[in-house]
Amino acid sequence: MSRSVWKGPFVDGYLLNKAETARNSGRNEIIKIWSRRSTILPQFVGLVFGVYNGKKFIPVQVSENMVGHKFGEFSPTRTFTGHSSDKKAKRG
Repeated sequence: MSRSVWKGPFVDGYLLNKAETARNSGRNEIIKIWSRRSTILPQFVGLVFGVYNGKKFIPVQVSENMVGHKFGEFSPTRTFTGHSSDKKAKRG
């Protein structure tokens, strides 16, 4: 179920502050964030965020198409190594 419209999009407060200071400084450095649940807002377009996936920070360059999505969608937490039955089929 999605968030109700009258509440507006959820964004952690510290994330807005970090994005604002990065935009004012003018430097292109990665902003490290742990908030995978935050929604991407239009003022984040053009910035690079390092989204934590539980092991490392995945760099995410925010574009206009990402507005409205969550940061966690662009930082996968699991790596698919393949099915074990596929290895048996290749040998035979």
